[in-house]
Amino acid sequence: MTQAMKVIGIGDDGQQSLLPLYRTWIEESELLVGGERHLGFFPEYKGEKRVLKGGLSAMVEELRSETRKTVILASGDPLFYGIGSLLAKKLNVEIYPHLSSIQLAFAKMGEAWQDAVLVSVHGRSIKGLAQRIDGKEKVALLTDRENSPAAIANYLLSFQMTEYEAFVAENLGSADERTGWYTLQEMADGVFSDLNVVILKKRRPGPVWPFGIADEEFSQRKPDKGLITKKEVRILSIAQLQLHAKSIVWDIGTCTGSVAIEAARIAREGAVYAVEKNADDLENCRQNMAKFRADLTVVHARAPQGLDEFPDPDAVFIGGSGGELRELLHICCTRLRPGGRIVVNAATIETLYEATQAFAEEGFETAVTLAQLSRSKPILSLTRFEALNPIYIITAWAKQAEEQGGDSK
Repeated sequence: MTQAMKVIGIGDDGQQSLLPLYRTWIEESELLVGGERHLGFFPEYKGEKRVLKGGLSAMVEELRSETRKTVILASGDPLFYGIGSLLAKKLNVEIYPHLSSIQLAFAKMGEAWQDAVLVSVHGRSIKGLAQRIDGKEKVALLTDRENSPAAIANYLLSFQMTEYEAFVAENLGSADERTGWYTLQEMADGVFSDLNVVILKKRRPGPVWPFGIADEEFSQRKPDKGLITKKEVRILSIAQLQLHAKSIVWDIGTCTGSVAIEAARIAREGAVYAVEKNADDLENCRQNMAKFRADLTVVHARAPQGLDEFPDPDAVFIGGSGGELRELLHICCTRLRPGGRIVVNAATIETLYEATQAFAEEGFETAVTLAQLSRSKPILSLTRFEALNPIYIITAWAKQAEEQGGDSK
């Protein structure tokens, strides 16, 4: 290959969307690569046409040895959730973008889009979308057939995100173009073209849940109310997990889901996986997920069952073990990603001893905080303090290799 291939963005109005220079490059090329819809815009093309389908990697390998003048067609801006990035890494290409569907949609709305959050659920799972967009004023979504406007609306309604209205732009630039505003309920009941963009705009304030949600805000099991990691201990434990935006988190013995939910609101671009053995607690957890807009993966199982379904974690919180602590810690230590942390809450000195011994056997370092906390409580016109149960917060992390091996000199 002696010359750069040209990657040209094209709109739904076909050749009309292209500059005259781009049309000349296509006419003079010997190989035209693109989706069936794109190639269909050039019925008079005299060179070879090659349909770009699912096996993009195989196509790239074929193109590596191509010596003819080649043009590759892509929708809109090839570098905006398109094939341009991959092609630029693998081949000698020049990229000439068209307007992206997002640009065109905001133009139809007549609104600026530099302040919008851009999210793609095109060919991706919608899982976790709730916490990623909660509180955002303006969200643009690239969709697909499965994650259609109706599916997105039903998903948002399941998390009570009714403060949003949606602008749906279909078949932008084509003769079948259609745009309009919808409530979420209207969008849930609507039928839309497969080629569309959804823009969510907040029309009224939504709920705000700062870090350290009050215990009474969570649905809890009755009459055993109180089976929850208390707010103060929850805050200290999550701080020890050292979460970041993309953390993969396990919550073992999640109960009401209080730790998992707060973790999900920090690790918005990551994912949280929770295990709970009690069906009633799990139902409370699901209710809390909807209320606090945290889209977790929850499994009804007695840990360590269920953990093999989860990806390796950056952080693990263990609020209850059901008597399998040693086996559980071995699994967690084995699968913890480099730099990760495990936090165990222990209410008894026996569990404290068992956990610290187990971590030592696994080659992990530990630090323990004894949280002895009291809350103020009115008594007539006076105030007294009522103690919470003392909790040992055990934090563990893997020793560095040189520490485990000792001094080699």
